[in-house]
Amino acid sequence: MAVSYDKLWKLLIDKKMNKTQLCERAKISTNAMARLGRNEDVRVEVLTRICLELGCSMDEIIEVLPEKTVKG
Repeated sequence: MAVSYDKLWKLLIDKKMNKTQLCERAKISTNAMARLGRNEDVRVEVLTRICLELGCSMDEIIEVLPEKTVKG
């Protein structure tokens, strides 16, 4: 399963917040932020901290994408 955090980046723009500010306020590591930037899996704890800081739910920051089917 693939994930996309495009919703998170749009929300940050709407709130006029950058990634560094989010890291500091939500107390998440720069490593976790880098993983988010690459649309990689992160711990639920990281997503929860982000949601608490931004006052949103998880479905407002993450989108689960269907895997592409491999033709063979």
